[in-house]
Amino acid sequence: MKDKVIVTGGAGFIGSHLVDRLVSMDYDILVIDNLLSGSEDNLNRSAEFLKKDIRDDDLDSVLEKYSPSFIFHLAAQIDVRKSLADPIWDEGINIRGTLNLLEAAAKVKIKKIIFSSTGGAIYGETKYADENLLPKPLSPYGVAKLTCEHYLRVYSKWKNLPFTSLRYGNVYGPRQDPYGEAGVVAIFCNQLIKGKKSILYGHGTMVRDYIYVSDVVEANILSMDRGDGSIYNIGTGKPTTVNELFSVLKNISGKDSEAEMAESREGEISQVYLNCEKAKSQLNWKPKVIFDEGLKTTFNWFISHSK
Repeated sequence: MKDKVIVTGGAGFIGSHLVDRLVSMDYDILVIDNLLSGSEDNLNRSAEFLKKDIRDDDLDSVLEKYSPSFIFHLAAQIDVRKSLADPIWDEGINIRGTLNLLEAAAKVKIKKIIFSSTGGAIYGETKYADENLLPKPLSPYGVAKLTCEHYLRVYSKWKNLPFTSLRYGNVYGPRQDPYGEAGVVAIFCNQLIKGKKSILYGHGTMVRDYIYVSDVVEANILSMDRGDGSIYNIGTGKPTTVNELFSVLKNISGKDSEAEMAESREGEISQVYLNCEKAKSQLNWKPKVIFDEGLKTTFNWFISHSK
């Protein structure tokens, strides 16, 4: 019998790529998504889909009926600025929603829950962050993700709920929404294609760790049978400024677009990139997609899907 897998947020950017990979591995998959930020266009038709919010009271009955072996928890509110504007709303989704899922998961015997955390917002103002660095998040979003990791540790100890937590860098790739909860790669691709001026906040000097979505998916897959009870950074370990990112995308686009410089926005950190040696040694994981190649693939996807 095939293992059953639940993917929360499986209609979203990263979640849908993960579902595609799990389908190719012949797992029996249930996608749980409320479609507030995910899209039905992203859904893999070989996976079962349930439109549901992770905050719903009857989530435990869903898990009991489906009886999954693994849960990949990607459903979240991921916009730092929205978390600053309405931290109670952010807490309701990211903390109470996750806690509701953990309560439901603890009632059924699963092999593991694999949690999508953040390596960008959780550490706060820093440079080359490893997992031993004391997190000092500067936004409610970062606080929520850190809180969820503490809950995972507690549920692992007291309710025998195995977990692995993955702290992502700035994930980019096809299907990322250039609006709403957008990443800067998706925003720049969309603006370059439509001939709109891009704004480089922090005067383009902000440093991030950009990781291609397929490498993030691979880390999730490897975590199914490795890394129990541990937290891992998932990035490239390479610092890239927003100026450098925009320059590469501009060259790929072939357009001579100028960008407007602006001050950093509230809640944004100036620099962070991730030490991923722990994931390399314990998960046998490493990023495979070269930055320029990943950006070219992403830009070409946006070209083909431009309206």
